[in-house]
Formats: sequence, structure tokens, C-alpha cells
Amino acid sequence: MIRKLLSAWLLPVGLVSASAMCVQVAWGGDTPQAKRSDPAPVQAENRRPAGDVNVKRLRESDSEPGQWLANGRDFGGSHYSPLKQINTQNVSKLGFAWQFKTSTYRGMEATPLVIDGVLYVSGIWGAVYAMDATSGRPLWTFDPHSDPSYARWAGEDVVNHGVAVWQGKVYVIATDCRLFALDAGTGSVIWKVNTLAKNTAGYECPGAPQVAGPVVVVGNAGGENGKGGVRGYVSAYDLTSGRLAWRFYTVPAIGEKDATPEMRRAAATWDPNRDPAFGGGGTVWDEMAYDPDLDLVYFGTGNAGPYNAPRDWSGGTSTDRLYAASIVALHAKTGQMAWHYQATPGDVWDYDATAGLILTNLSIGGTSRHVLMQANKNGYFYILDRENGRPISAAPYVYMNWSKGMDASFRPIVDRAQAEYDTSPKFVIPSMWGGHNWPPMAYSAATGLVYIPTIETGMFYADVRKNPGSHLQWVDGATGIMWLFADKSFSYEYWEPLVGPLPRLPPAKEPRVRGVLKAWDPIQKKVVWEQQTSQDYLMLDGGVLATAGGLVIAGREDGLLVIYDASTGKILKKLDTGTAIMAAPMTYEVDGKQYISVLAGHGGSVYAFLGTAGMQYVNEGRVLTFALGGAAEVPKSPPQVIKPFRQPPKQGGSPSEILKGKYLYNTYCTRCHSLGVPGITPDLSRLEDGIASLDVFQSIVRKGALLSRGMPRFDDVISESDARALHSYFVDEAWTAYRAEVAAKPNK
Repeated sequence: MIRKLLSAWLLPVGLVSASAMCVQVAWGGDTPQAKRSDPAPVQAENRRPAGDVNVKRLRESDSEPGQWLANGRDFGGSHYSPLKQINTQNVSKLGFAWQFKTSTYRGMEATPLVIDGVLYVSGIWGAVYAMDATSGRPLWTFDPHSDPSYARWAGEDVVNHGVAVWQGKVYVIATDCRLFALDAGTGSVIWKVNTLAKNTAGYECPGAPQVAGPVVVVGNAGGENGKGGVRGYVSAYDLTSGRLAWRFYTVPAIGEKDATPEMRRAAATWDPNRDPAFGGGGTVWDEMAYDPDLDLVYFGTGNAGPYNAPRDWSGGTSTDRLYAASIVALHAKTGQMAWHYQATPGDVWDYDATAGLILTNLSIGGTSRHVLMQANKNGYFYILDRENGRPISAAPYVYMNWSKGMDASFRPIVDRAQAEYDTSPKFVIPSMWGGHNWPPMAYSAATGLVYIPTIETGMFYADVRKNPGSHLQWVDGATGIMWLFADKSFSYEYWEPLVGPLPRLPPAKEPRVRGVLKAWDPIQKKVVWEQQTSQDYLMLDGGVLATAGGLVIAGREDGLLVIYDASTGKILKKLDTGTAIMAAPMTYEVDGKQYISVLAGHGGSVYAFLGTAGMQYVNEGRVLTFALGGAAEVPKSPPQVIKPFRQPPKQGGSPSEILKGKYLYNTYCTRCHSLGVPGITPDLSRLEDGIASLDVFQSIVRKGALLSRGMPRFDDVISESDARALHSYFVDEAWTAYRAEVAAKPNK
């Protein structure tokens, strides 16, 4: 009986692993099913071998505007296309052309590549799909069969940020950190390698590989995972053989023998008495960049672990914790450091420097400069000289209160009264989500503007080590920090007994949480125009595409694909897709016809559907493609069916046990699960499919009964009594929801 109940759990929300994937494709407004196809001779028709990308071709990408050869289209990662068949004058005629369904129901975050008529894209777990770019007809699908236990460490969901295609190979990294080189024509494995230096619990890999000269470079995530987080690094592998060429660690290890000069320099900025359980963080989990002329590979690093380690608030460097929260440049051939710039020294707010980097040339003070641009999570927009890493400018692109500006050395000046929370809780802006997160920004060569998907909100930070019995220690390496959104549902009464008095916020004139697309002038350091994209709920709206047709295109989590005038911000077109869009759109041309494609599917760091298209429609992973003259209506996924609550079992937990369960839920479960709101994982207040039974619940949470379905075991941190308290809390929540639903029914 238990086995039968377990087999049903998670099915309603479609938590499908890559091993369970099938392929569907639909043309026009219909949705016929298509079986997996044999590779079509697209490359023969185009007289090029499959996946024919090289340095010369990528350097001259503007001479082939119909191609999209890399994640940001070009070496600079601009997310800008010279195509202009679709433009401000005719975009009203843009409509649905075709879709490809992945038969998965989680976050889709990659940008497709199109090379000689073939579209390549990655999905959850690191699956890869190749299809005909004119119709969506599947050519091949690759399933990495990722180890499902890594779902526990995938704090950003089991998403993947993209593939790299180079000289006939497709490079992709799976969630379990195995790097694959695939034949671009068939999808067959040429070589594979485990990129982990040690198989330490806590690592997972969502990032896109970066080809850099003779090597392909990959990073990892997990700085907040496990019992102390992991130590970040990047690894480079020979493009042909998969042999490890070099590895660069981003943070020092305690007592490291034979440390490099870079690590010795970094070690002097860390607490020598820090807890050895913490790996240090500084992980590299998002896109990188490469300059072939300088032979430098660039990346941003994540926050250090633990979050709230001691720091020198006076501005000293002894607690900077290099090279976390930094932008780093390495020599691609050797892996040796060329330079670094630390955006947030001694970061204790989770201000990763991992957001996308754009390489370009700007005229600054009458001189053409080779620059690197980033809209950092900390709220500053940086322009660095990419040859030596020296800052050229740093200006706020969103409101912030943690910093009062930059000193002469471009070190941020911390506003201690607003941001120092080790003595008392503070409301800090931006939040740990950052002013800008991972969704790619775009730089238009036509307008000279950078288009940034921004998040305007703040967050309470409090040192909860002062109340070690509260169960609020963040288990993934951020021990001592608890963050909350000050939204309309925020409860001071619940949190203050745990963390102490919280500052009262004045009445808000605008929503506490807003998504805003901003057009930023990097030379004048000002916002030229902005458009609100969402409000009230934390929503990571989609990345951005800019085109020579005068367009800026970005998706939203409510399912709208919105087209703006690149110069004015005027909304020119909205297409309702019915599926949340987090990824960046891209555009390409085949046989003289321009298309726009984007991945759709909610997930990532926010598992609940509140405020997203997933509240109305099933959260299907899809590739959606548009063209002039396409169908006016975009096919929608099936309606989201929310079943009524069933009468829960008898509540046997005491009030103290229920409260303990609530604390445990906020500590261990909220990363993936919601209560009372549909999401990509089960709503735990519904107690569906058997988890109303305490025995079944124990087998899931502590024994890994659903490990193969992506639900990890937690017996290392959750005892039997803890699981019983959690179950009592969920039963109590189920009764609250059930009674409310019954009371809301009209009397007969």
C-alpha cells in the first residue's frame, strides 16, 4: 500500500526527471504529437558540417546575422542581433510559428543556439534537444540520466543555463556535474568527464560551458549547500579529449599546502579561525565570457560561506574574503589569474557577482576602451577595463541603502546604520535576490543602451545565532542569517520572538516588490526609460533580447512575451503564452525569414506558482517560436486543475510540536515546497497521495523513498521526532485550509 501511495506522489505537479522525458512538437495552432526522429540532413542542405562554429566565424558573427552561435550570440555576449526584418513598423504582425514541448515541468532558463538551420537548447538536468529551426521538428535528444540525489543540492532547481557548440561538438554539463561532449549531428556522446575534484555532497552544476581557446571551462554551484557549503572553482578541459587542463579555486582552503600566490593573498583576507565545516563558497554558477584577443576568460563568483562571518566595518581588507563576490579574469591557456575586482568586499548580504558579463568597446572621454560591463546584484552597474580589471565607473542602477557610494579606489562605502545587522536586524536594499539576478541583460549597438531586468525590493537580515533554539539557522552554509520579504503578508508577530525587534517600515507608496525593465545609459550612468514588469510577488521575469529592428524583447513570469521600442520603452506588442518565461529570447533567420525563440517554464529559485502563469495553466517546458504572419493566438498548456481539499486526518500534535514543525518547515522545506499555493513541487498542506500517513511521511523525508523522483532524504538533519513535528504542522495547515474551503462554499 505504501509503495502504491509513494508512486503517485509528485505526479500532479510533473516533477519529471530527464530519464522520463519524451519529445513532443507542435506546428501552428495545433499540438500533434511527434515521435523522436532520426537526424535530418540539415547540415547537408546547408553544405556545412553540423555544429560548425570556430573562432573566425564567431569573430565575424555580424557578417552572419541570421546565426546565433553562442549564448549571447557573439563573443561579447551582447544578446543583441543585427537582424531587422521584424521591426518597430511591423512587429504588430508578429505571431506564433511553432512550439516544441520537452514533457518536463520545471524551470527552463537557457538561451537556444541556432547554427545553420539547427536549434540547440538545454533543459532540466542537462538534457539537450536539437531540432529543425524552421519547424521545431526534433532531430535528436540527449538525456544525461543525472543522479536524482543532486536535486537536494539544486537550490535553483535542476535548471540548466545553456550549451556551447564548437567545431562539431555540443558541450553541456549535467546537474550532477558531469560534462559531456556530444556529436552535433547525432547527439551521441564523444566523451564525458566528472568535473568534481572530490565527490563532496553539496555540489551541483547549472551553468553554461564556456569555450575559451583550446579548452572548455565549467563552474559549479553549492556555496550554501550541505552542512557548510562547498568550495568554488572552475575547471578547464581539452576540447578534443576531455582531459583536465587546469583548475582554479576561487577561495582558499584552511591550512592549504602548496597554495598558489593567489590563494595565499586570498587567505590573508579570511578569518583564520573560521569553522572548517564551511567550504568557503565563491562558486561560479552562471555564464562566463571570453576575449580571444587577450586570451582571457572572465567569470563572476558567488557569496562567501558562512554569510555573516566577522567583517571589518571600518573598511579594512582583513575580512574581505577574496575572491568571493568578485569578477575574475584568468589566462585561458594556463588558468593563472590575470586580475580580479571584488565588487562587494566582505559580503554578508549574498551579493553574488555572478550576473552575466558583456564585453564591448565604449568611447569614454574620447578614447575607445575595451570594457567589461555588469549589473551587479549589489545594485551597482560596473564598467571595468577588461585588459587589467581597473574600474572605469560604478553607479547605482536601482535604489540601494546598504552603500553610500564609492571611495577613490572603487570600494563601496557601507552605510553601517542601514546594513550592519550583527547587532540588530536591518531592512537592507537590494535584497539577496539582487537589483539584477541571472536573467541576461542586453546591450544594443544601435542605441548604446543596456537593457536590464531589475528587481526592486529589500529584505530583513538578522543574526539568529543569538537564538540557537529557534531552528532558523540556514542549513546550507548561511548559518546565522534569516531573510524575509516585507510584503503584505509579512508577520512581525511570528518572527520577532525568534530574531528580536525588527525595524518598522513606513507605509509603502509603491509595491514592496517590483520587477522593472530598465534601459541604462552606461556612459551617462542614468536610466533612460523603464517599464514595470511585475509587482507584489517575487518574480524573476525573463532575460532580454535587443535587435537592430529597434526592438527590446523580454518575457514575464505571468506568461507574457512583451516587445518594447528600444529607444522609448513604449510597449509595441504583447503575446500571451500561458507559460512563465524566465529565459532570454533570441532571434535568427533561415531562408530569408526571421524568427524569435524563447524557452518557457517556471522554476529556478522560486518553486511556487503564485503570480505566475502556472496558477492558470500547467507549467509545461516549451520552446516557443514566433515570426511575422504567425498565428495571433499562442497555444496554451492544459488548464491547471486544483483539486479541493480532502478532510485531513485527526490532528494529534501539541501546540508546541506544531510550532516546532513550523520552524523546521521554514528551515528545511521552503526552498522547494509551498503551503496553500500550487507549485512545481507538492503543496504540503494538501497531504495528498498518502503523506497523510506519518509512516509514509517518515519514509519519504528520512529514508529517501522518493529519491528517484527528485525528493532527497534528510535523515542527516531531521530526526524522527523532527519529522513527526513537521507532519503535525502540515496536518494543522491542512485543517486550516480545509475549514476555510468548507466555510467559503455557498449554503445549500
